[in-house]
Amino acid sequence: MKSARQILAASLLAAAGLFCIAAQAQDAPVEEATPAEGAAPVHVVLMTTLGNIRLALDTQRAPLSTANFLRYVDAKRFDGINFYRALEVGGEGEFGLVQAGLRGDASRQFEPVAHESPAQTGISHKDGTISMARLDPGTATSDFFIVIGDLVTLDGNPAQDDPGYAAFGQVIDGMNIVRQILMQPRDPDAGDEGMKGQMLAQPVQIVLARRE
Repeated sequence: MKSARQILAASLLAAAGLFCIAAQAQDAPVEEATPAEGAAPVHVVLMTTLGNIRLALDTQRAPLSTANFLRYVDAKRFDGINFYRALEVGGEGEFGLVQAGLRGDASRQFEPVAHESPAQTGISHKDGTISMARLDPGTATSDFFIVIGDLVTLDGNPAQDDPGYAAFGQVIDGMNIVRQILMQPRDPDAGDEGMKGQMLAQPVQIVLARRE
């Protein structure tokens, strides 16, 4: 029998088609970002209709993914978006993820960011980790997810040519809000392919996203 972590990883891959739809870049490529040695984490607050979620983004170990996320924050393109997906695995909110983003809105998306695998960064998908949603490696744009419970299967396995998902930070306050989002009612009929039954009946809005 598959473990909860294996089921979650399979569901992420099956549902990947909704994760990102690339748009043409409107600014310089994020690949040019190079943080200083020993750079401190950047703090961002997501002000949702259920409460605030505070993030610490790892500029040193995951500079590209962090810079990608921050360009959406700084351009205010995360203002008004929703947490629209909640995938619960294992029962009682023990494992799962909640996902937010622009959902393929090409008019508001920047070009994709190069993939930073956990094998490269050393950032594992533990409880509260924030990570980039994607189709193939190097296609992540605006959609991201926050992990509930330790789901290290999402780190990938280089021996099996699995690069995992690009984790780039951690929730430092507001995991109670993340868990509330996970437990919101879902629409049993909404969602395509592997996402069916995982879409929130009433998405949770991110009113504002700002650096602290």
